[in-house]
Amino acid sequence: MKCTLCPRACSIERAEYEGKGVCGVGSLPKIARAGLHFDEEPVISGNGGSGAVFFSGCQLKCVFCQNYAVSHEAFGKTVTVERLKEIYKELIHQGARNINLVSASHYVPAVLESLKEKPPVPIIWNSSGYEKIETIRLLREKADVYLPDFKYAMKAPAKKYSLAEDYFEYASRAIAEMLDQTGPVVLNEEGNIQKGVIIRHLILPGQVENSKRVLDYIKAHFEGAWVSLMAQYVPMGNAEKYPEINRRITEEEYDEVVDYMLDLGLEDGFIQEMESADSKYTPAFDLTGV
Repeated sequence: MKCTLCPRACSIERAEYEGKGVCGVGSLPKIARAGLHFDEEPVISGNGGSGAVFFSGCQLKCVFCQNYAVSHEAFGKTVTVERLKEIYKELIHQGARNINLVSASHYVPAVLESLKEKPPVPIIWNSSGYEKIETIRLLREKADVYLPDFKYAMKAPAKKYSLAEDYFEYASRAIAEMLDQTGPVVLNEEGNIQKGVIIRHLILPGQVENSKRVLDYIKAHFEGAWVSLMAQYVPMGNAEKYPEINRRITEEEYDEVVDYMLDLGLEDGFIQEMESADSKYTPAFDLTGV
């Protein structure tokens, strides 16, 4: 297929097993890992874990990506749609509280086919936020929960660190569509999320102003969404080529962004402790469960 699923709109022909677009993968799902994940937000991981399926390839080329081998190098194994359905069932049998589709935007047609008969647990769309609104609309009544990143409100860092000067334009529209589909966050009696949007924002070194602008926009435009402020940045991928981000965030940077978020009254959601910054949040991409 000639692919225009993401904002890059490569229009590159993608065969089932290979593709030369920005994402670097074919049209059939390529997966690096499928297993229970316990390091998501508490309402997502719950007591039984989130059934996380990590898809290979990515349209957003963040130089600091913690999943570099998967996103940039497209490590993984290609599976059929039928196998993807089986993976969902296996995760649920293991106790997964939801099916967490991580970076699956470039596989939307195959994912939609896999969800024709929806699993009996919520479907989470775990995304970079760099999405076309038309693609997100295809997921209406298939995705129950959206877990988008909202990385940038400023063009300069978006261009420099993710090669996406237009990131804010696309992410802001996509998240608005996600929230329109789900409405406010809904939890079940066990405290596990069933519907809604949780917007993640990762604090980057030297980018306090960008974080503030992201939080301003969330406050002004995304009523009903929860916010997950993340402090887990660890320089990985090609971060060493960018000295200004080849470090962890400082306590001063962390405190300034957290205080700003609280002053805005953004209280629904989660604030990650700075001490938790660790590479442990990067799972082993070893084809487990594939």
